[in-house]
Amino acid sequence: MPFIDSRLTVKLTEHQKEEIRKELGGMISILNKSETYLMIGIQDECDLSLGGKKLEKGAYVAVSLFGNAPKESYDRLTARICQLLSGKLGIPGEAVYVTYHPVSDWGWNGSNF
Repeated sequence: MPFIDSRLTVKLTEHQKEEIRKELGGMISILNKSETYLMIGIQDECDLSLGGKKLEKGAYVAVSLFGNAPKESYDRLTARICQLLSGKLGIPGEAVYVTYHPVSDWGWNGSNF
């Protein structure tokens, strides 16, 4: 039951969005989660600032998941997300924040887990 919500300062084409979705879908296994129930949100052309300065190229990625994962898994996923955003969109790692939100109560299809 993971959800990856991405806010990006750059404009993406539909092709780029699909590439990002596909890559994130493969990466979710790092947290021992399946792509089967992975939901992904991508918001491009967001207004983000860091250190009081507007970012021309930057990103905020929030990863919510049912339960927890080991710290090492979070570290690996953060590295992979930064590599993805740098390689595909030219967003430098120092302009990327990734947060993790373990959730104990998660609802789906009319009930909770």
